[in-house]
Amino acid sequence: MEKYHYGIIGLGVMGRNLLYNIADNGFSTAGFDLDKEKVSELHQGATPGTSVKGTGSLEEFVSALETPRKIILMVPAGKPVDAVLESVTPLLSQNDIVIDAGNSYFKDTERRIADLASKNLHFMGMGVSGGEQGARRGPSIMPGGDLEAFKQLKPMLELIAAKVNGEACTAYMGKGSAGNYVKMVHNGIEYAIMQLISEAYDLLRKGARLNNNQLYEVFKKWNEGEMNSFLIEITRDIFQQKDDLTEGFLVDQILDKAGAKGTGKWTSEQAMEIGVSIPTIDIAVTSRILSAYKDERVKASQLYAKEETATPEDTELFIKEVGDALYLAKLISYAQGLALLVKASEEYRFEIPLKDVVKIWRGGCIIRSVVLEKFYSAYSKDQNLSNILLDQEISEIVKNKISSLRKTASFATSNGIPSLGIQAALGYFEAYTTESLPINLLQAQRDYFGAHTYQRIDREGVFHTSWHNVNH
Repeated sequence: MEKYHYGIIGLGVMGRNLLYNIADNGFSTAGFDLDKEKVSELHQGATPGTSVKGTGSLEEFVSALETPRKIILMVPAGKPVDAVLESVTPLLSQNDIVIDAGNSYFKDTERRIADLASKNLHFMGMGVSGGEQGARRGPSIMPGGDLEAFKQLKPMLELIAAKVNGEACTAYMGKGSAGNYVKMVHNGIEYAIMQLISEAYDLLRKGARLNNNQLYEVFKKWNEGEMNSFLIEITRDIFQQKDDLTEGFLVDQILDKAGAKGTGKWTSEQAMEIGVSIPTIDIAVTSRILSAYKDERVKASQLYAKEETATPEDTELFIKEVGDALYLAKLISYAQGLALLVKASEEYRFEIPLKDVVKIWRGGCIIRSVVLEKFYSAYSKDQNLSNILLDQEISEIVKNKISSLRKTASFATSNGIPSLGIQAALGYFEAYTTESLPINLLQAQRDYFGAHTYQRIDREGVFHTSWHNVNH
């Protein structure tokens, strides 16, 4: 009986496409799903000549794999992962490897690593980004955890991953649940960039009065230059998609209520927990929540009617300033996410290699962008860089574009155009680059009402003052 190199549990779109990708690269692959129809249809999408097998039971699936078995889970995060593990682990043998390639919460992964280790099994968390096409043709892959298990998977991962300059967009992300953590932060940055692009779109249509054809041309030009990226590219294409139910464009018929799957919220919660400021990511999560208040927003818009947006004096200049503002706000979002990875690596002893993180994000993933080449250069020079904004080359880019970010934020504020992400990015930058913040007053307030103490600028130590003795 033929034994298969890899097995995948979960044959939804992502799982099926990843299985085909693995098979295309010369590895025989077996698949299992509770949905019998997905199992029976597995062969239909496989490349002729590849070795693919659908199995009807977990027992058949496990017995079809060579040992040590290498099983990839492509099931929804949370209880479904635990349910699969509960069913499959009794069928496994010592040193078999289980890889969770879903968007699992990193603390769940830590628990599962310990549980399977007690059974002499290897468990790894592995982030996969790139959507269904990425899974099929080459995603960005973020494995972490058991180093010995990773070494066994590495040849396969390097073959199926996206390539940039001939280099595979995969690397070892660090110890424990580092792979899931890096993917979580990737998604948080994704939230922020999508919010910022949406705000730029709003400014261009309300301020510059651009129609969808003109917006297509703007985003096309942006994508041909320094803003070349996956999200700018697909936004360009969205503006050309006609609606098959009306005579207009599809984007104009889509309801302004956003969905979310939780990774953005986890990123914000984690930043709060370990003390890292990521306001642009935070506000992107909040904005999705706010978008759900559709009925209330309609009532509020009628109650607080706004004046018509002013038209910029120079439309071409306005478009350029919005583009520069978007570029810089996106850069600041990356900076916030990467700063979170720096702190998390220390907090949880992940030993995350930041240089490799930005290296593998250059291709395959949703937040891939040419700006990551500059980040890769920065971390190649200084692997201990705490914030990308502290790099000299990056600082020159920022100095060149900060005026546009300020002007764009001002235009949005003056004209009542929501720009929470742009404002948050600007606010973060202004605070991060200010030597003396007014937090001395805040500390005085805290000490006044709660005896929380404070430090002084002129001497060492911790101090408390009896503020109530102040003469009035």
